[in-house]
Amino acid sequence: MNNSTLPATSLRFGAYEFDLRSGELRKHGIRIKLQEQPCQILAILLEHRGEMVTREQLQHRLWPSDTFVDFDHGLNTAVMRLREALSDSSDNPRFIETLPRRGYRFLAPVEEKSASVIETTSVPSGHGVVSQSPASNGDLPLQVLSPAPPLTATKPDARVSRPALVFLSALVVLLATAVAFRSFRKASAAVPPSNQLTSLVVLPFENLSADKDQAYFADGMTDELIAHLAKIRSLRVISRTSSMEYKGTHKALSQIARDLNVDSVVEGTVLRSGDRVRITAELVQVATDRHLWAETYESQLGDILTLQSHVASAIVNEIRIKLTPEDQVRLASTRPVSTESYENYLKGRYYWNKRSQEGLTKAIDYFQLAIEKDPNYALAYAGLADCYSIIGSAIVGTVPTAEVAPKARAAALKSLELDNTLAEAHTSLATVRFNYDWDWNAAASGFRRAVELNPSYATAYQRNSLYLMSMGRTSESIAEMNRAHDLDPLSISTNFSLGWRLYLAREYDQAIEQLRNTIDMDPQFVLPHLVLGQTYEQKKMYDQAIAELRRATDISQSSPPAAAALARTYAVSGRADEARKLLDQLMEQSKKRYVSPFYIAIVYAGLGENDRALDWLDKAYADHSNAIVFAKVDPQLDSLRSTPRFQALLHKLALPN
Repeated sequence: MNNSTLPATSLRFGAYEFDLRSGELRKHGIRIKLQEQPCQILAILLEHRGEMVTREQLQHRLWPSDTFVDFDHGLNTAVMRLREALSDSSDNPRFIETLPRRGYRFLAPVEEKSASVIETTSVPSGHGVVSQSPASNGDLPLQVLSPAPPLTATKPDARVSRPALVFLSALVVLLATAVAFRSFRKASAAVPPSNQLTSLVVLPFENLSADKDQAYFADGMTDELIAHLAKIRSLRVISRTSSMEYKGTHKALSQIARDLNVDSVVEGTVLRSGDRVRITAELVQVATDRHLWAETYESQLGDILTLQSHVASAIVNEIRIKLTPEDQVRLASTRPVSTESYENYLKGRYYWNKRSQEGLTKAIDYFQLAIEKDPNYALAYAGLADCYSIIGSAIVGTVPTAEVAPKARAAALKSLELDNTLAEAHTSLATVRFNYDWDWNAAASGFRRAVELNPSYATAYQRNSLYLMSMGRTSESIAEMNRAHDLDPLSISTNFSLGWRLYLAREYDQAIEQLRNTIDMDPQFVLPHLVLGQTYEQKKMYDQAIAELRRATDISQSSPPAAAALARTYAVSGRADEARKLLDQLMEQSKKRYVSPFYIAIVYAGLGENDRALDWLDKAYADHSNAIVFAKVDPQLDSLRSTPRFQALLHKLALPN
């Protein structure tokens, strides 16, 4: 430890040095790119080195209590990125130790380095400027100033307050200065590049409104612009989930483009005051940092969909995409929607993206509110159908098909009735046809139509992959899932789904690698733990399987899928007494909540009681339990395949060859 009485200006650990003034991380003197939140986490862990820093403490330091954000996912992703920067491992940590479900601890010895003068510094960081100064409490506050083009002069609305106008005036000066700097930098480009771009990502728009509760509105603007651009067949547009991973970060555009394999980036800001909104957007060709286009739009909130269409059209015109007549119609089509309905829809999508029972329940409430405010809002019906499609699926939900299938079907059909050009609606209805109706041809044609309408809609490929897997078309399924992953590479759902498909295709080693990567993204996401345990079971790695399945059971509070998978693994590993104890608990649960007969069946199959297993599979068929549609490929049913009763069940399912 440095004995200097001067305040520390940097901290050394291993080959790394962290500058407390600038927030820069270096290895052997070479600067390492580090986003804002991983940088803040590192500063906090170093401040409390050797001590446990709880997840709650990190959440409090990183996000205000009223912020619309998935804390667990955001924190897990930020820690994962910090570990990547430090070449650290969660399994064998040198620097950052995970204390499951509690927090983190910095392990390595730290040496302090002092300087005689401490100055406030500003350093380039990604595509913004990070201004930092030392803080006496060790918080290392980061003030991010993201440059953007100057706002187009418009007549101020009478309802905008004087403080808001002062704020806008200051913002214009600041942004104009930033643009002047960027214009000077661009002037050095020697060769004008071609505007023929083929792929892009829309980065999360920054919320400039004084009310931080409007963050969800800026996210919604990002979502809608992605949705507009994704309608164009010749343009590959990165999905919303992966785009949102860059929210609040200031990573270099060139690095983002490499991460996502795109050649252009759209970034911008949203400023809302009362019922008026101002959007500033710009398009950057990443290879040369050339700003191809920038514009500012202002309108009443009720005209927001028209405004989004204008922004999307301007971008398309600038990058010279050749539109088919159908593309032109889809891009130009806008339908008015009430302000309240639109806001409730955005909140519904926010909670839908959590993919949890609680999140889906909240999302349903918001979508229903959106529909109450605007009964002709097609996207709200599609969102509602999506929720019911997921909440009743066997691997996630504990709701019987009979309860949710009619609601999912009715919502999807209503969405299509209102707007049959929505890929979301076609995907939701095709999912109902697949999960609940077992109308295989209708499901296949629905997924194909969704992809035709929106070639960048990752969810359509993801669910079509599930359909193809159930048909036994494993190589096609994985190819389709890889397309979804290319469009949404940072989505936890997409990464888990790829691992699940690899498991069903019996590519166990690849499945283990993919599922472990997904767990690194979010250790509290139950599904990858569940399927990873099942994968270890198939490889007869029973200790690892039981450890993962116990984790899944703990996280899910003994959900039927997790408890049944653990009971089955106990059975096949020779621990029959423990298996029967869990089976009894499942039977008891079924008196209070829905437990799919399929889960009971796989436990009996593990115990070698084939007749009982087949009895419960017949009940699952009668229940229209979603899990049984994978009977052709599910490794858990291998011990039953040669029996006449199982073959008869496959015949009844009428799965096409």
